[in-house]
Amino acid sequence: MDNAIPIFKQWTPEWLIRCSLFLLILPSIVLFFLPLANVNAAAGFYGSEPADMQFAVALFYAGYVGFYSLERRFFVFIAAKEYFIIFTFLQVLSCFTCYFVHELYILFPVRFLQGMLFACTVNLSLSLMFTRLQSERAREVSFSVFFGFLLCALPFNNFVTADLIDAYNFNVVYKATLFAYAPCLFLLLLTMNNVRLNVRFPLYNLDWQSFSLYSIILVLLGYIMVYGQEYYWLEDVRIRYSVISIAVVLVVYLLRQWRMRRPYLHLQIFRYRNFRIGLIVLFVMYICRFASGITNTYYATVLGFDPMHISYINLLNMAGLVIGVIVACCMILQKKHIRSVWVPGFLFLLGFHVSMYFLFDVQADEWNYFVPLLAQGLGVGMIMVPTIVYIISSVPVAIGSSAAATGLLVRYLGFCVSIGLINYFELYGKSRHYNAFQDHLSRLDPVVKTTLRTQAHHLQAKGMAAGRAAKGADKLLIKAVNGQGQLRFAMDYYELISCLIIATLLLIALFPYLNRTVVYLRSKRLGPA
Repeated sequence: MDNAIPIFKQWTPEWLIRCSLFLLILPSIVLFFLPLANVNAAAGFYGSEPADMQFAVALFYAGYVGFYSLERRFFVFIAAKEYFIIFTFLQVLSCFTCYFVHELYILFPVRFLQGMLFACTVNLSLSLMFTRLQSERAREVSFSVFFGFLLCALPFNNFVTADLIDAYNFNVVYKATLFAYAPCLFLLLLTMNNVRLNVRFPLYNLDWQSFSLYSIILVLLGYIMVYGQEYYWLEDVRIRYSVISIAVVLVVYLLRQWRMRRPYLHLQIFRYRNFRIGLIVLFVMYICRFASGITNTYYATVLGFDPMHISYINLLNMAGLVIGVIVACCMILQKKHIRSVWVPGFLFLLGFHVSMYFLFDVQADEWNYFVPLLAQGLGVGMIMVPTIVYIISSVPVAIGSSAAATGLLVRYLGFCVSIGLINYFELYGKSRHYNAFQDHLSRLDPVVKTTLRTQAHHLQAKGMAAGRAAKGADKLLIKAVNGQGQLRFAMDYYELISCLIIATLLLIALFPYLNRTVVYLRSKRLGPA
């Protein structure tokens, strides 16, 4: 569609249009990781366990990934203004439902629906934005701003909702999100004309079969990664049937794609070498990105920080993300080679994980973690946008949407695999270290006897009876052992991630053609991933 067609009314200033579009995306981004803003509060409100809240986020992500390709058919069928009204009304309705719902069997389908609606919000908002940008510089800046919003979603949620959740029930955050849609929607309805971005294409032959197969695979994969370690993987019948179902549905899905004239995802994209390298880098980056959740758990369980202080500390991580995105955007605009962007980003991530490995302790000052958190944000911010642009620009423009959808799939896989790895190290690794500590602790050990006697004296000095003081000393010892198990699990995981980052840096160094590769956006119709 030509930019001369007035999508927005002529009296509307450009800055108001862009602010309205970004502010409409913002409440949906907040909804994305909302259950992880305070996992314990969310699990307590729904009467569930923390793993259920992780699965709620995975369902949102699965709805976003699965519906991304099918959404484009609705995008070209409905006028932009009508489309905004429809999916924003549905998103408000979903928030209204989450506000009143206490049952997981209702929450889970609603979360999947919210992910589908998030795909609508992102695609239409960025498409409206891209049609108004004449220069490559403006498109890359807008792309960076959107992914900057997405990267900052988790620390931003923690910061905004920490005080709110502490003062009210968890569901009040859905009520706040519900009202956040109103002003932006009003502005867009006031400023937009009722025109189409594309020629109207009828909604016949919708490939809902591929969407269903694809979504089943994504949901089952999230289920396995979230609950696998808790159920001892293939020893549990639910995990076994889920793995078998994924294998069967995946075969059917691939056969369907190969035989279709217009496949849901063009599998030819995997023929391009740069595309495959970009997927590997993106996958590794996403595993490294969510490792910061272990640091937050360490703050809460070992150092005893409350959620508000954790959210304040993570503002440094968010500052690093913003700075990293800005630096990466400038490097893209200057046509820097992709290697010169990736290497500093992964070095920042390596510095974060190595420094945290040595900083994990039972007692510490919070200022010790300021620089590592800033470095982690810088690393993720520098890698994210260039890698996604690199993936999309590695294939012909005609199949760029499939490349964007596959990049989104890999990000989902990185998120799920990260959850699976963390759950494995937390549930299995902590128990292994706990048993190892128990083997070396006994009441006959002089050090243990001295420690128990000292703790009992301290408790008695505070007014506790002798018998209760002895039991209290035992509990304090168990708590100390649990804290050491938490530390050892965190150190094991960060050691593994450090080795993974070193291997990735070697991979980047062993491909000399990366030194001659630059990234740029070749299409004004580029679909967001």
